[in-house]
Amino acid sequence: MKEQLIDAWRINNKMNLLFIDNVSDEGMQKTLSTRGGRTIYLQLVHVHNVRLGWIENAAKDIFKKYKLLDKEEPYNKRLLRNSFGDSAKAVEEFIDRSWNEGGKVKGFKKGLIPFVSYLVAHEAHHRGHALLTLKQSGIKIPEVLKWGLWEWEK
Repeated sequence: MKEQLIDAWRINNKMNLLFIDNVSDEGMQKTLSTRGGRTIYLQLVHVHNVRLGWIENAAKDIFKKYKLLDKEEPYNKRLLRNSFGDSAKAVEEFIDRSWNEGGKVKGFKKGLIPFVSYLVAHEAHHRGHALLTLKQSGIKIPEVLKWGLWEWEK
């Protein structure tokens, strides 16, 4: 079961990387906010930082190996992609540790599986919001992205 949970986490991250790889630089700068809300890029920076924020709370030793992204720094798609790989590894390392310790998650009383489900739901929310932003901004969503986000068994 632990391997299935880790695999589900990896697949979720693979979907994020698919998204990053298939959204243009122009698309990454889109937002529907009229009040200075996050661009798609900044939503993804937020996702990475939320992952590490939870890890910082639950396992400081794991957190120390990775870096938060500064939302004030200029757009850098390569850094974003690499950071998603790093924070995915951090969560995976935490899953392995927590599983071996009976599924405890400091600061998340429901335990490991609901915690991972929370992270996946949070990330899916932002992917969905980003897709809607692209559509409403008139940017065509590549077919590989539109359908690939649902290919969890490949």
